[in-house]
Amino acid sequence: MTTQPHPAWTPPADLVEASVLRDYQAWLVAHGLRPAGAETEPYADLHRWSVERPEEFWGSLVDYFDVPLERPPGAPVLGSRAMPGAQWFPGSTLNYADVVLRHRGDGVAVVLVVEDGTRAELTWEDLRGRVGAVAGWLREQGVGPGDRVAGYLPNLPAAVVCFLATASLGATWSACSMEYSPAGAADRLAQLDPVVLVTADGYHFGGRRHDRTAEADQLAAALPSLRARLLVGHLDPAAGGARGASYDEVVATPVEPAPLPVPFDHPLWVLYSSGTTGRPKGIVHGHGGIVLEHLKWAALHLDLRSGSRFHWFTTTSWMMWNAQVAGLLLGATIVLYDGSPTWPAPDATWRLAEAERLTYLGTSAAYLAGSHKQDLDLAGLDLASLVGVGSTGSPLPESTAAWVNERLPAVWLASATGGTDVCSAFAGGVATLPAVPGEIQAPLLGVALESWDTEGRPVVGDVGEMVVTAPIPSMPVLFWDDPDGSRYADAYFSTWPGVWRHGDFVTVTERGSLVVHGRSDATMNRYGVRMGSAEIYEVVDAFGEVADSLVIGLEEPGGGYWMPLFVVAAPGAVVDDDVVARLRAAIRTDLSPRHVPDDVVVVDRLPHTLTGKRMEVPVKRILSGLPPEEAANAKSVDDPTALEQFVALRR
Repeated sequence: MTTQPHPAWTPPADLVEASVLRDYQAWLVAHGLRPAGAETEPYADLHRWSVERPEEFWGSLVDYFDVPLERPPGAPVLGSRAMPGAQWFPGSTLNYADVVLRHRGDGVAVVLVVEDGTRAELTWEDLRGRVGAVAGWLREQGVGPGDRVAGYLPNLPAAVVCFLATASLGATWSACSMEYSPAGAADRLAQLDPVVLVTADGYHFGGRRHDRTAEADQLAAALPSLRARLLVGHLDPAAGGARGASYDEVVATPVEPAPLPVPFDHPLWVLYSSGTTGRPKGIVHGHGGIVLEHLKWAALHLDLRSGSRFHWFTTTSWMMWNAQVAGLLLGATIVLYDGSPTWPAPDATWRLAEAERLTYLGTSAAYLAGSHKQDLDLAGLDLASLVGVGSTGSPLPESTAAWVNERLPAVWLASATGGTDVCSAFAGGVATLPAVPGEIQAPLLGVALESWDTEGRPVVGDVGEMVVTAPIPSMPVLFWDDPDGSRYADAYFSTWPGVWRHGDFVTVTERGSLVVHGRSDATMNRYGVRMGSAEIYEVVDAFGEVADSLVIGLEEPGGGYWMPLFVVAAPGAVVDDDVVARLRAAIRTDLSPRHVPDDVVVVDRLPHTLTGKRMEVPVKRILSGLPPEEAANAKSVDDPTALEQFVALRR
């Protein structure tokens, strides 16, 4: 008999009845798309319909959200189902900015909070006027459909305005946060030959003002295609001068925007792969696919709506910045933050939720794990307005999820898994389902997600490769500089033609929930038993003596297998023989005797991507013999010198 895990959170009846998802279900019945009585049908039944009848499902979103989409009479929702190459809403036109700017009035659209206490707001009318003004200035620079506009910016309202202005013209947006070096930003942005660069003079982090004026100038010099620069005075309102036009001066006179209708798959933005092992891939998404995917995700899976107050801690380089902007599609207020999530104290993000009366707080699994490790006093905060907390970026440890549920029993904690590839989640929260620590509640609507074994057979209750067997509209339109589509096809469809292989090991449970075990290329396969690194990290993270850790499994010549665990000691702590013995015992007892590390190696620091992810594969490559410069792109590493120590370890 299968043991049914006990949910840590069960949705209260009033939340279920008031949820956007339940309203959508009733709308489907009222419009004849679902049978009578389906207003309260189980989520699994609704999900099954959404993947079996994609034309009906995705078409219904256009009508339910009243998307201003112009469709030729009789045009299909889905012209071709091929993957890659699915054709969504052929012949139809819309504009992302038009969907945002249909919201009007004196309500607050965008809030900026800076860690030094500075706070600013933009109303919907402010947003409209500024988008129109920047669009007019861009048009004066000759920017039009197909041109690229690049941003080197912190998480500011100006970044949102410039993105929307770019989109309104049919031009394509791409951004890097200012933590990137000029060379690292140029690795990404120079691929696009941008004609305009928007830069700020710096950002705030950890109680310091980081002036990046010189770095912005260096980046501009590395982009010979530029026609003009627009300068945002964030640290100093007077910044600018001879370097380019002043953002504040451009937006001083509001202009009514006039978004240009573009084809459904017209390029909206370019996001980038982490680029840890080579040149970052430019991933291009279209206007229509992102509009529908983000409306679905934000409303039906985060339960956002007009009047919600939404924050996701992010930088402009992470896809969650784009996902946060999605709140504007629904008329929700988005709360931006410039600063460290842990300054001046580890609970800074929670205090932001309290001060801004957030409805939904999004953050990383790493931040929640840090809150858990320090056992922050969340009960002392007034979080009565908070309905949901979202977690992504890496698997959320079961113990951390249980801790959040215990400290905030009335709050719905929803972990998600997805990626920059689709700028959304494949699986995540559902407001009408119970939540079990260590599990993701369900695949998102419209996502035909399965777990496959090595023979390409679906498995339930066992570890397999996460695949998506049918197209969704936010799959990339193309990769930049990939004229024949070969890089795109190789990235996702080389294992099983016509089936998206994402590269994560997951378990789909009998209840339809999901457990993510980590990247399949970083999974330990020892004695024929696979173990995700995420499970090992959960055990190690419970040790207060350990600040950071990284584990790999390395195949050696002759059939050997070496599994080292690298750890960084917490400040003031020592990882001695006693700690190592307890680490081994905990992994043996709580996890698997087959996956006890061969060696526990104490190091000074560990490398991460610029979005904070552990760099398991590059470390594995270095220990296999590759030089660091071939194993990883130093411009995509938070501390490139952290890689050098593994060369010595290899020797």
